This record gives sequence, structure tokens and C-alpha cells, in this order.
Amino acid sequence: MLLALGMAWILAACGREEVAASAPAPVQPADEIYVGSSILTMDPARPRAEAVAVAQGRIVAVGGRAELEASRKGPATRVVDIGGGTLLPGFIDGHSHISQALTFADWANVSIPPVGSVDSIASLLETLGRHVATRGGAAPGEWILAWGYDPDGLAENRHVVRADLDVAFPDNPVMLLHVSGHGVVLNSAALRLAGIDARTPTPAGGVIARLPGSEEPAGLLMESAALLAYAAIPRPTVEQQLATLDEVQRLYARNGYTTIQDGASDDQTLELLRRAAAAGALWLDVVALPVVFQPSELDARLRERFGSYAGHLKLGGIKVLTDGSPQGRTALFSAPMLVHGPGDETDWRGEPFMAPVQYDDIVARVYAAGIPLWTHANGDGAIDMVIAAHEKAGAKAADDRRDVVVHSQFVRPDQLDSYVRLGIAASFFSNHAFYWGDVHVRNLGAERASFLSPLKTAHAKGVKYSNHTDYGVTPLDPAMVLWTAVTRQSRSGAVIGPDERVPAQRALEALTIDAAWIYREEDSKGSISPGKVADFVVLDADPLAVPADRLRQLKVLATIKEGRLVAGQL
Repeated sequence: MLLALGMAWILAACGREEVAASAPAPVQPADEIYVGSSILTMDPARPRAEAVAVAQGRIVAVGGRAELEASRKGPATRVVDIGGGTLLPGFIDGHSHISQALTFADWANVSIPPVGSVDSIASLLETLGRHVATRGGAAPGEWILAWGYDPDGLAENRHVVRADLDVAFPDNPVMLLHVSGHGVVLNSAALRLAGIDARTPTPAGGVIARLPGSEEPAGLLMESAALLAYAAIPRPTVEQQLATLDEVQRLYARNGYTTIQDGASDDQTLELLRRAAAAGALWLDVVALPVVFQPSELDARLRERFGSYAGHLKLGGIKVLTDGSPQGRTALFSAPMLVHGPGDETDWRGEPFMAPVQYDDIVARVYAAGIPLWTHANGDGAIDMVIAAHEKAGAKAADDRRDVVVHSQFVRPDQLDSYVRLGIAASFFSNHAFYWGDVHVRNLGAERASFLSPLKTAHAKGVKYSNHTDYGVTPLDPAMVLWTAVTRQSRSGAVIGPDERVPAQRALEALTIDAAWIYREEDSKGSISPGKVADFVVLDADPLAVPADRLRQLKVLATIKEGRLVAGQL
């Protein structure tokens, strides 16, 4: 009897252990549950949802509101109603320049509308004068610096020359940064400080515009020649930049970006970002691309640690340039432009930023090191260089390197096929259709201009791509990026390449899940899916439901980084 009772007790105990072992683990209550009628996940398995549960900065569940409130709501859970807004994954910056945002803090904005108010040389000089006056004047010899200079929007239909600036500012060096970031205009005082005069040879890969009938510099320097000027201008110290870094992150966050990029980091910028990361001063994820201007600089870059975050900072790859700017007429094309070059060159198709043999060397060494390469290339001639160098290095899609051609602005259809074969991704720049589409038609003709940033063809061929602002070349506004991808309207209202317009869903994917793939972060970002980081943006309307023309008016209501509200309000 006792034996039977004992055996029964043992069997019952074993049964209880089996039940306990097979019982599901208790569900972790969420810290927040975001609810609303419009949640776009960018996850094809569940494109829309009513609620998203977040715990410890990560997404733990996505589904219906009643379902998640029943299973994930605890005593301390905060239910956040997005109201009439639309929740999406946080936007991922395909390409921009944090370092420029830091540098421009005390510069004058001489942009043409709609970014600024300059429409003539006279109004540019007035803007510079107001800028100096608001800062209490400029002492003799003090630099006056400005960004956003765009001669294509000036009534005079010509470049500013040094004499224009000399009359207004005879005692100060003045520098206007070309809107492309690839050139400058200097007055006489600035040219002297940069050591540029009639005897200065034009460097390879650069342009020094000369006064008619003379070797005297007119003021405009492009590409490698502009580097001579950059070395002469004062630059904020690391400490000064650290003081403005928080506001720069807020600028990105107000525009819905949760992962941002510095697209050409020099040594000072890398020092700044590392110090900020070590001090816990970065609260958005920052992807930096150490820049190489010539092969001799590469060894130091190859010793860097790439591919993982520390203190919200990651080195994402090495950046190199092969050409310049299409709106600045320094991009490299396979056929001549319809206009003269920036230095009045005829039969002009641009020129490479560096010799092809130098670029080949960089590609081979970066490829051997297993580091992603981000190459700036706008014209199809430069893209030919990129493809040839990758072929020589033995690139193939199976390697899954995720090298990127930044801008790929005038890539040809056959080159897109090479991208697929070689495993090259693109970071397109559809904002060009609005800001310089009319300029490109004038410079290249309608047929060539119509294929700028060919998002639709690239997607059809299987090319992975992001879409970017290149800030400070164009504003960070993601609504503009969406609108230009969907409509491709220019300043004049013309549609630049109607066949390359894409639906809003595709335009959103380029700002979210596909951009995450390029950064090799598709498992943690880019869609609202369980297990991913809780990076969100809330827009004031559903971009998939509004008319195409309404996309440009979309506003960011709030930005959430790892479950924490970092911009706006909810």
C-alpha cells in the first residue's frame, strides 16, 4: 500500500514537472504600446497593423490593438495613441554630411529659392552683408563664409567673380561654397590666402576659372582645385563642433531620421565622432565613411575597425570620389555636354577626380581587406571607371560585399546590369529632378536627363538602392525625397523622366528597409517587425493614401529612437 502510494506520488510529481516544463514562458509586459489606425510596417509579411509593443527599446509584438493590449499591457505599460498620424520605421539616411551641418552653423545661407532667398548677385551680396551685420560686423582680415551658392538661379545667368565680392568686401576674404559642395568662389583676398594666382597651374582633376584673355583666376575653383581653398579657411575646432552636435542630431530627428550618415569623414570629423561616442553624446545611430582622396591615404584607413556600433557610431565603409557634380558641370560623362565646362572649356565631358589607375589600386586593396567601398560617381563615364575597377578586383554578386555607388545620377541601363552582376548597390538622389532637372535638360539634353536617378528601372533589374538628400546639398526633408521619387517634377513643373517614377511604397522602401540592407542592418532596422529596434517616425498623413502632389506637404510629427521620443510630441 505504502509502495503504491509512493509510486503514485512520484508519478504525479513527474506529471507536474512535465506540465511545468511545457508551459509557455510568461509574456513580458511592454514598456509602450503604440496604437493607431495607420501603421505601415514595411514588412511584406504584415504590411499594416493597429499596434506595436515595445520593451527595452525593441519591438516585441506587432498586431491588432485588442490583441496586444490583452497580451502585452502591464501595470506600467504606457499606451501611446498616434491619433490621425501614420507610424513608420524610422527613416535611414542613405547619404548626407553631418560634418557640413556642423561647419555651416555660423555661415551665411546664400541658397536660391526655395531653400533660401537669393535670386541675383545683388541679393547675394545683400544677404552676405546682413549676415555680417547680425554678427556685429567683421574685422579686417576675418573670413566671411557662405553655403548654398547656385549660379543657375541667379538673374545674371553667370558665376559670381572675385570683383563682385571685392567691391562689397575689400578688406575680408570671402568664400562661397558651391551648392554641390564640389567648388567655391573666392574674392581676391581669399585667393591670396589660398596661394592661388596667375602662375598657379590647374591641378589634375580640377578647374580654375580664368578671367577672359588672362591667366588670372576669376574666383571659381572646382574639385581638386577647391581643396586648395579648403585648406586655407578657418574651421571650427573639435570642441566647438561638439557643442553643436546635439542640435545637429535634433535637426535630423525633426526630419524623422534615426540612422544618419557622415558621407566623407576626414581625420578631424572622425576624432569628433569618436569623442562624442565615448562620452555618450550620440543618441542617433551615426554611420561614418572615412574618406580617401588618393591611394597614399588608404593604409591608415584600412587599419580602422568597420562594421559594428560602439556608442551609436559605426564606420560603414571607405569613401572615394571618381568625379564631381553634374549641376557644377564637373561630372564625368562618356559623351560631351551640350554646354561649355565651368572654366569655359569646349567639347566638355568632365574629367575624373583621380586617374583610373589610382582608383583601380584603391578598389583592389579595399576589396582584399573585405571592407565595403562607397564610391561617389555621378556621370556614366565615372561609373564606367567604377565597373571596370570592380571587375578587375574580381567582384561578383555572391560575395555580398554591398559596395555602393553614391548618387549613380546618370547611370546607363547596361551599367545597372553590371551592378547586379557585380553586387553593387546604389544610393540615388531623386531630389535632382526638382532642384536641377531643368539644368540637366539644358546641359545634357532631354533624353540623357530623363534617366537621372532611374529608380524604376533599377528596381526592375534587381538593383538594391537607397534614396538620399546629400545634405547640405538639398534639405533633409524626407517628404521632398518621397515626392521627387514619385513625381520627378522640376522647378518649372516639367516631369524629368516620367517612365522612372515609382509608387509611394517603393519610395518608402528606399528610405527604410532597403537602406537598412545597404548598411547590413536589415535584421535590426528598416521595418516594424518583432525583434527589431524600436525606431519610428510619425507622419501627419498616410503617404500611401494621399495624392502624389500631397506627398511634398507631409510633416514629421514625432521621431522615436529605441523606444524614446527624441523629436516632436505624441
